[in-house]
Amino acid sequence: MTNNKYSWENKSDKILKRLVSQDEEEFLSKRRARELFDNEILKNIQVGTFEGLKEIHRYLFQECYGTAGKIREHDIRKGDTVFCRAMYLEDNLKTVSKMPENTFEEIIEKYVEMNIMHPFYEGNGRTTRIWLDQMLIKRLGMCVNWQNINRNDYLSAMKRSVINDLELKMFLKENLTEGVESRDMFMNGINQSYAYENMGKYDVKELEELD
Repeated sequence: MTNNKYSWENKSDKILKRLVSQDEEEFLSKRRARELFDNEILKNIQVGTFEGLKEIHRYLFQECYGTAGKIREHDIRKGDTVFCRAMYLEDNLKTVSKMPENTFEEIIEKYVEMNIMHPFYEGNGRTTRIWLDQMLIKRLGMCVNWQNINRNDYLSAMKRSVINDLELKMFLKENLTEGVESRDMFMNGINQSYAYENMGKYDVKELEELD
């Protein structure tokens, strides 16, 4: 069975600086995700750069982690997947930020490289999927209809993308949509993004107050 836990998680209080429980994290960060769309915050965030990714992460998780929006300082791995060494992150993130993003293929290749960076301790996938959509919207006028992409298929394709990204490109290209202004499309995408991380207690469209 694949290990879905990060190697540092037994030290998360010290390293991640977790401020809330996982259920509270889901609620609070989904509420922030909803604000990104409803308050048009994404329109003021850089597209396709690490600075933009960092700002999305900071906004989503500002109430959840003391490390929100900050580059990790430790090496991490997830199961048998090893991400970029912390000592090389700063330089490599500059390189990824400069990668071209003019075509669908270039955008996905940039997305794959940013996933290999995994610059944060937690919340990389949820943040980077929003970042990917912003590139697709800006360059192609399209975004991914995430709710149509099966969790296991997507995660397997992401894992294999380090070696070959053709499968990932196929999944994403088949599920592109022009519904970039649709609130439902964005919110359904957020719910699915959290489902990929085994978080589904709250519907982002129906959040009330946290009990």
